[in-house]
Parts: sequence; structure tokens; C-alpha cells
Amino acid sequence: MVAYSKKILFTTTTLISLLLISCELTKKDKTCYFGGEIINPNSKYMYLCKDNVIIDTIELDKNNRFFQKYDTLSEGMYTFRHEPEYQYIYFAPGDSLMIRLNTNDFDNSLAFCGRGDQKNNFLIELFLKNEDVKNSSFEIYDKDFNKFSKSIETSYEKNKTFYERRKKEIDWSDDFDLYAKNMLDMPYLAQKEMYPRIHQKRTGDDVCELLPTDYYSFRKNIDFNNEKLMTYSPFLKYLTSMLENTTQKCEDEHQNVLESNINKLKVADTIFTNKKIKNAILNNIAFMYLLEDQNAANNQSFIKEYLKFSSDKIKQKDIIKICESTQMLSTGKYLKDVSLIDKESKKYTNSEIFKRNTILFFWVSDAKSHMEMAHKRANELKAKHPNWDFVAINIDKSTKKWKESLSKLNCNYILELHSNNFDDIKDKWVITKIQRTMLIENGGKIKNGFVSLFDANFESYLK
Repeated sequence: MVAYSKKILFTTTTLISLLLISCELTKKDKTCYFGGEIINPNSKYMYLCKDNVIIDTIELDKNNRFFQKYDTLSEGMYTFRHEPEYQYIYFAPGDSLMIRLNTNDFDNSLAFCGRGDQKNNFLIELFLKNEDVKNSSFEIYDKDFNKFSKSIETSYEKNKTFYERRKKEIDWSDDFDLYAKNMLDMPYLAQKEMYPRIHQKRTGDDVCELLPTDYYSFRKNIDFNNEKLMTYSPFLKYLTSMLENTTQKCEDEHQNVLESNINKLKVADTIFTNKKIKNAILNNIAFMYLLEDQNAANNQSFIKEYLKFSSDKIKQKDIIKICESTQMLSTGKYLKDVSLIDKESKKYTNSEIFKRNTILFFWVSDAKSHMEMAHKRANELKAKHPNWDFVAINIDKSTKKWKESLSKLNCNYILELHSNNFDDIKDKWVITKIQRTMLIENGGKIKNGFVSLFDANFESYLK
């Protein structure tokens, strides 16, 4: 009932707009409406996406509200994004959905109102239930098999009861049920996949031989080739757990990265018959591997195997390009110059930046929590390691936006630079996510091109 109780927070203006819309609609009207209010917005834009592709860019008005009409919106699952956060929204013909959320607590504050709201409120409620289970279940992987099974079965049955009750009350479509059922099942099945590996890593006990013979029988009932699930987070997270589990030998937790990822390619080739899905999974495996292992010989062996299974000629070129770029970031190589400026628009070259051992980290204005945490972490490390310089590189598209965010930061001991050519820094430094950190020695020689400020062992890399 959490999402329903939050509906009373909608503003009078929003409710009036909704009522006017509802009066105009008939049951046969296929027009869809999407509107709402964003409290504490991160930017002036909201994005409506389908299968990770932006189909509409929506600008908030001066009151941080928005309202859009769609005459040709097909039924299905969409996402709305207000960077860096996103959530799912399901549209059926004639739906008029209004949302209200506060970016300070994006998921917990989200509520839907209007025609089609019940199924969407169900999704966010089930999502939050799954998050509660995940956040309170870190220790269950330490338990023996019987206690582990009892714990996850109890949580699953509670969610299943909730799912079945709401399914009967709302009487939703079979298409929506595909997503609802996956939201219910996949987090639970992911826990089952993760248990053997995590239990062994934490306790040293190998439980693989102790598992019931039918432990993985649920895999036979999973539709691995449904394109509708290809970008659906609960399904993708399960796939990640399953691939890790099926390619990491129980008896060898130190199996090398190359062997493990080649095995992932082989498993993907076996279980995915849909070419579109198979290529997407293969590309993701390749992309993640190349950011993890920068050994030139390993990379060549991996690419050779990858090309055997992939039929996506365009993505093959991208993967090969990433492989070549990561090789240029190997330990001992010199970092290439990219286009960087400071807040006074002065251009910086590597020779000006790397006069001492330097820690490079990256940020964007829309990811506020990461921006603040990364700078806080850098300030803490600077106090403990004064022999290292710190350089923060912003990759916002807008220089103005970067400067506005910069004025709110405490960064007296950090050189703040802006990349005004994202394609250049993406290609030369393989910057595809802000969690990357690079350790650069005096003169620009790479010490470690792929690490995180928040790595538990980070300080050991500074020795």
C-alpha cells in the first residue's frame, strides 16, 4: 500500500490536469498522456525511452512539471530517465499516467496516478520489496544450504502472495504479466545462482557437490530468447549471475579472467538462439572483459573466440577498437593527450598535468551523489597521501553546467578540468563510465589505467 498512500502528495494542479484528461478519454481512445512533477530536479530534462533508446526529450517547465501527449505510443514497457536515475513505466492504449517523485529519494518517493496507475504502482512496490530483501540479505550467503534455502523461499513466497493478489485485483494483460512475473522471479533465481560462489568465497566451503540434483532445474523454464526482456533489468541481472555461476568452476575460485570470459561466450552461444539477443549478450561480455584485463596476448585470444560467435559486424568493429584502445592504456604506456580546459578556459597538456604522481577521476553533474562522494574521497586520500596530485575531469557536454556544479564543490586541493570533446576522451582513454580512476606516474606513464576510487584495496595501489 506504500505507493497508493503516496498519491495524496500530488499537487492540486496535477490532479486537475489529470481529471481534465480523463474526462476527454473514452475506452476506445488509444491516445496516451505522460506528465508529472519532479521535486529537486537534477536538470531541466526528462527522457522517455524504449529499449534504451530515447524516444522523447521532455523539458520541465518553471514549476518542474511536464506534460506530453502521444498518439502513437505502442503498448509495452518503457523507462523514464532523469539522469542519473531511471525507472520503468508500462503504457497501454489510453493510459494517462502522472508521476511525482523527489530526486533525493528517487525510487521510494515515486508514485503514479491516473489511468494505468495500478499496474505501475505494483511494479514500483515489488521493486522496493526486492530492494529491501537484497539490502537485508548480505549474510544469508554465509549460511549452510538449508538455512539459505529457507530464508530466500520465505521472502519469495511473501512477494509471490503479493503478486498473485494484485494480479487478480488489477486483471492486467499477459504482456504486462511477462514483466511482473520476471520482476518477481528473477531476483530470487539470481540469489540461487550466486549462492555457491559467494558461499565458497566467504566461508571456504565448497557446496557444489551438496546441492540437490534438481537445484538448477528452474533454468529449463526461463525464456532466454524473448526480445522484450533484452533490456529489462531484473532479467539482465539474473543473466549476469547465471553466466558467472556457469563459467566459474566451484573448485577453482582463482580461475583466470580470460578462461572465465571465454567460457561465458560459449555458454551464451549455447543458450541464446535469437541472434539479436545473442549478439547483445556477447557484446556486453566482450566490453566488460576488455575493461578488466589489459593483457595484450589475452585480449587477442579473447577477440579470436568472440569473433567465432558474434554475427554483429558493426559491433565487432567497436569491440576491436575498444581492444586496441585498452592496449594503449596498459601499465608502462604513456597516456595520450586529450582536449582539457580549466574554468578559465586555459588548455592543459599531459606535460602540464603530470608533474608528479597523479590520481585522475571522473564525474558528471547529473550524478550528484557520485560527484560529492568522489570529491570527498579524493580530499580524504589527499590528506593521507600528500605525495600524490589529484585531478578531477568533468565530462558534461555543457561547460556552463560544469562550472555551475564546480562552484558548489569543496575542491581546493584538486585540479578541476573539463573535457570539451567527449568522443576524443572516450576513444583515447576508453572513458565509458564515471566510476573509472587512473593512476598516472610523473611524466604521464600509466601505473594503473583501470581502477576505482572506492576499491577497498585502492590505497595499496599508491605504494
